[in-house]
Amino acid sequence: MQHGNAPILDALVDYRARNRYGFTPPGHRQGRGVDERVTAVLGLDPFRADVLANGGLDDRRSRGAYLACAEELMADAVGASYAYFSTCGSSLSVKAAMMAVAGGGDGGLLVSRDSHKSIVAGLVFGGLQPRWITPRWDADRHFSHPPSPQQVQEAWQRYPDADGALVVSPSPYGTCADLRGIAEVCHRRGKPLIVDEAWGAHLPFHSDLPTWAMDAGADICVVSVHKMGMGFEQGSVFHVQGELIDRNRLTACADLLMTTSPNVLVYAAIDGWRRQMVERGEELLDAALGTAESVRAALGRLPQVSVMEQELLGVQASHDLDRLQVLVDVSATGTSGYQAADWLREHCSVDMGMSDHRRVLATMSMADDEDTAGRLLDAFGAWRSAASDFDPPPQIQLPDPGQLLLETVMLPRDAFFGDTEMVSAADAVGRVSAEQITPYPPGIPAVVPGERLDTAVIEYLRTGIEAGMNVPDPADPSLKEFRVVV
Repeated sequence: MQHGNAPILDALVDYRARNRYGFTPPGHRQGRGVDERVTAVLGLDPFRADVLANGGLDDRRSRGAYLACAEELMADAVGASYAYFSTCGSSLSVKAAMMAVAGGGDGGLLVSRDSHKSIVAGLVFGGLQPRWITPRWDADRHFSHPPSPQQVQEAWQRYPDADGALVVSPSPYGTCADLRGIAEVCHRRGKPLIVDEAWGAHLPFHSDLPTWAMDAGADICVVSVHKMGMGFEQGSVFHVQGELIDRNRLTACADLLMTTSPNVLVYAAIDGWRRQMVERGEELLDAALGTAESVRAALGRLPQVSVMEQELLGVQASHDLDRLQVLVDVSATGTSGYQAADWLREHCSVDMGMSDHRRVLATMSMADDEDTAGRLLDAFGAWRSAASDFDPPPQIQLPDPGQLLLETVMLPRDAFFGDTEMVSAADAVGRVSAEQITPYPPGIPAVVPGERLDTAVIEYLRTGIEAGMNVPDPADPSLKEFRVVV
């Protein structure tokens, strides 16, 4: 295929060359009606590219097929059978995949318990029964690893009637599952594998990165172009291959969820990024990996700072690691990851990709170079000098890994939409949660609707908030009260 083309970008050029004017949405008319105080910040270009997708950029019947051509080029670029663009993020894409595989069935879906909150939302929307796959735990570091093929096999033995399996790889920390082994386990039973690969859009384009889901044999994988690619926020693609997925059903499920007013800017950025990666992806990622490696080495020389790498890998740990994700354990300094991230933002204007009670994460990308790496290293050096004077962080009551695994007693949908009430933290013990409660980032729920709350998890969350944990989704953000099923 002609990967030098970018159908959506080319259509925008043609739209302007023809001096089109639409008496249609968007009402700003390519920026003509926008308040000058807005354009003073944003400029006119975003509004000039914000045109109606059908009946504007393309005709009312999509006969130009710009989006369809762009999706075909994307599928060809990465070796998938089919690609589908979304302007509503991977949160929509993964829900559509879940509903296409397991919606309407009663067998449930095998789901890794370290899944993102968007997957829990898919369980609620689809009325799906989660059949949890327990992740592997490093109790010393309080860190979860993606499930192994053996754990997926054991889950299939417990729930042989499940409609499919879903795993997250890479994790938000960059750790990766043995997707090839997991796909083989699923396919021996004739069941599809969905991979939430939101953090892996770049994986197909460099041989030194972890194996991407389509190459490993997954049936559907969902990627977020805005995370590790060069797209706008909310840009997502899901890729499909094989005979285990009903493509028409998948498209229909996506249509149920997606907006009828897709943002052409998001489409165009995905289209242009695909072209860039086909033409220069290996070169650009090679430079990014080199920059990340130099950052890892320099951070590792800071006193009492550990850059996590080999300890994340192994038979009882993760299968592989995306080394563009630089995970730094700061616990030996006597400070928390929350304190480090807050200090770096306040004093150095540097934002970290993630923080938890003992770690911070720097996400490197193709856009980074010697200058941005130097800024990161200077900021960390300044933080390390200042950290000696930090007050000790409040202690989080970290439960044993087994105590984090709450009992599922109701369908997430039934708990979420059923009769609920607010009760005190003390009275919530033993009650069934009607809400998800998610430390964010990374966005992995500690509590899912339908699970029975216990003292260990409640105290973990409450002490986590006191220590700086961000928990944005419960009805009472202070967690003095919990929403539970009546």
